[in-house]
Amino acid sequence: MNTNKTYSLNELIQESAENPNENSFFELEKPALLEVNLKNQKIMAKAGSMVAYIGDINFKKEGILSKGLGGLIKKAISGEGTSLMHATGTGRLYLADEGKKVKIIQLQNESIFVNGNDVLALEDNIKNEIKMLKSVAGMMSGGLFQVKLSGSGFIAITTHGEPILLRVTSSQPVYTDPNATVAWSENLSPNIKTNLTFGSFIGRGSGESFQLEFFGEGWVLVQPFEEVKYAPKS
Repeated sequence: MNTNKTYSLNELIQESAENPNENSFFELEKPALLEVNLKNQKIMAKAGSMVAYIGDINFKKEGILSKGLGGLIKKAISGEGTSLMHATGTGRLYLADEGKKVKIIQLQNESIFVNGNDVLALEDNIKNEIKMLKSVAGMMSGGLFQVKLSGSGFIAITTHGEPILLRVTSSQPVYTDPNATVAWSENLSPNIKTNLTFGSFIGRGSGESFQLEFFGEGWVLVQPFEEVKYAPKS
């Protein structure tokens, strides 16, 4: 595959231009680019994810962790925390997050758990609720918090590379690296499993020393990448 292709200006325009015939509410413009078609509507999106927009759209930042968890937990996650913004108006909004691939999901009176950092956008009527892994190990491994998204409507999540969906059954639990875990079904509740012997050799924060343990019936989505968020030094 030739990755050094030279384009004429016309070829670049033809290959990269948006498709004006597509007007779904949430649609995949490119593998790593979400287009949201707003018609006097409001959505919530990850703060900082806007790369362009056309039309009359206003933005207002809203902290996803501002309701009940406090600034200390924000700092423990990444120093700033994962925040959402409201986007309101009419026009075409383009969202992306560090080149990660975008997956659009339509919930139909359903719920899904998503790693907080992997939430890109959601319809305003989708309920979002922060859940915490009740373990110090969860904080050390970077898998501190998760978002429960519930209701009917579109959501968009992001993954580094193409993810794989693993089935969880009562006879076959699944163990994952918290930093590679993207989402899981609503009926699962992961536990923290520790391997202190291996952890002392590898170093804390490794998925090999701290794992998420999924039991029951459902599925878990993992990406081929360990997404580690470090708290800043005070």
